Amino acid sequence: MSNQKTYQPPYTLTPAILNLVAEISELIGRYTVLSEQNLTPRLRRGNRIRSIQASLAIENNTLTIEQVTAVIEGKRVLGHPREIQEVRNAFAAYEAMDSWEAGSQDDLLTAHGLLMSTLMDESGVYRSGGVGIFQDRQLIHMAPPADRVPHLMADLFYWLKHAEEHPLVASCVFHYELEFIHPFADGNGRIGRLWQTLILRNWQPLLAYLPVEAMIRDRQDVYYRVLAEADQRADATLFIEFMLSALRDAIRETVPTDQVSDHVTDQVALLIEVIGIYELGSAELLKALALSHRPTFRKNYLDPALQGGWIERTQPDSPRSPTQRYRLTHSGKHWLQQRKN
Repeated sequence: MSNQKTYQPPYTLTPAILNLVAEISELIGRYTVLSEQNLTPRLRRGNRIRSIQASLAIENNTLTIEQVTAVIEGKRVLGHPREIQEVRNAFAAYEAMDSWEAGSQDDLLTAHGLLMSTLMDESGVYRSGGVGIFQDRQLIHMAPPADRVPHLMADLFYWLKHAEEHPLVASCVFHYELEFIHPFADGNGRIGRLWQTLILRNWQPLLAYLPVEAMIRDRQDVYYRVLAEADQRADATLFIEFMLSALRDAIRETVPTDQVSDHVTDQVALLIEVIGIYELGSAELLKALALSHRPTFRKNYLDPALQGGWIERTQPDSPRSPTQRYRLTHSGKHWLQQRKN
């Protein structure tokens, strides 16, 4: 990263990335008008609270949605003082997002200062010491030395300002690179997720209110595994694919859909209930549904559930894989929970 003019983050534009960019762009284009009509101030606030609660939960904050909402509303909450302060800080940072430029280092430092105010000594400044990332007491990533951080971040911001990549890709690359550099003594995960949202908001303002953090929280193990694998390969491709899939699913869940995709047939409802909390293959589903005719299963159950966004493949890039399994999306889980209630 020593030369700002020549630095290019390492990644490859795979067919999966290109397909996800196209799919997300189509979703945004199809639902923008509906979203402007239906994303009321109350819903926007609710989505923002979900973003904050999920982003902090990834960092082991135990406060629930209800508790986070109460903190933001100024009510007294029974909880650890640090966790309550984390919520206040995060809300202040997300609310200030409109005043920041994604390409400004000064704004990044200001945002970190808000996120980590009173939680650490070095809030709002790059770290002064070394830092490693541990998992189960095992070092999985040693961040670059502290004296290199200002230069690495300067190069990264220079790249962001001049990048010709699609904003969807650029936001994922920036997120990954920031986590790799680990410029702060603490709070790198939450600032990385916040800054990706800021970059996306500059492309489509609607994306400022999509709780993609909730998708990451529910796939937290995969999130960390993909980060580790990307570090080992010195290549951000896997992370980009993961983040784009999370963003796509957040859009599918949050943005109002048309009547066709909202409708759940009896067959799809039965499939959702059968899958439940599990990941099941076609043979297991056929058996559970007491079906033997695969074409009927695919036409009446599987394809409508996939097209409606109620279920998803565990291997989306290999739809015909013999080890392919299916699980509920957030929309499917939400529908199932509503059904039980």
